[in-house]
Amino acid sequence: MKRLVILIVAAALGASLVAGLATARTAAPVAKAEGDIVQTAVASGQFKTLAKLLTRAGLVSALEQPGPFTVFAPTDAAFKKVPKTTLDALLRNKAKLKAVLLYHVVSGKVTAADVVHLTAAKTLNGKAVRIRVAGSNVFVNKAKVTTPDVMASNGVIHVINRVLLPPTR
Repeated sequence: MKRLVILIVAAALGASLVAGLATARTAAPVAKAEGDIVQTAVASGQFKTLAKLLTRAGLVSALEQPGPFTVFAPTDAAFKKVPKTTLDALLRNKAKLKAVLLYHVVSGKVTAADVVHLTAAKTLNGKAVRIRVAGSNVFVNKAKVTTPDVMASNGVIHVINRVLLPPTR
């Protein structure tokens, strides 16, 4: 169960990373991380929905492990774009919620500098996200990385503007 949680978180972080990689090439260096991925996300104030869902899915403790993890983290605004019926269905089905969250987490620390060399990354739910660089922008599937390389003591967060939904096939 912990492994699944870790995978979900890693998938989420990985998705966020890929989206922001293109913009990371010109971004200023990020200060050294003091908190783990969960602490860093909560402290930012823009991931309240993600934190709530990670708690509901039982994945928080997994993302507090040493990792490292890469999380493609959708903001609260990104979750507002998800149809209410979809979000309600995920809240009723813990297994599906975990699968979606783990689709945002990649095992290992993948920075913006690394992402620009990738075309895909396998997430902790076992399915891969597509990574595409377009000009100075990085996309994970259809989500744009808006802030790359938010460093944490056990990995990196890439902020994305959309929730990643794993393929159903």
